[in-house]
Amino acid sequence: MSDSMMANLYSYGPIILMVVIFYFLLWRPQKKQQKQRNNMMSNLKVGHRVLTIGGIHGEITYIDLEKSDFIRIKIADNVEIKISSSAIARDLTQEKTDANPANKK
Repeated sequence: MSDSMMANLYSYGPIILMVVIFYFLLWRPQKKQQKQRNNMMSNLKVGHRVLTIGGIHGEITYIDLEKSDFIRIKIADNVEIKISSSAIARDLTQEKTDANPANKK
C-alpha cells in the first residue's frame, strides 16, 4: 500500500469505526425493542391486564386498533378510561404467562 492510501485509511478509519459503534450500540437495540413492542401490541386482547406509561394498572375491556387508536381499560369497579394505544407500556398478562414454567415447552 502506498503512503497516500494509508493516510486516507487513517483519516477515514475513525469515522467508519464510529458508524459501526453507532450501529451496534444504538440502532440495532432500538430496532429490537421496537419489534418487541409491535409484537406486544398485536397480541393485546380483551381481558388482558396492562400497565400504562402513567403507572395505571387495568384490564382491557374494548380494543379496536384498526378503526381507532384507542383502548378502553377498566381500572376499578364501574370505572373505565379511554387511552391511546401508545400509552400501553407492558402487557402484564403476557409477562405472567411467559414467566410461568408450566407454559414453557
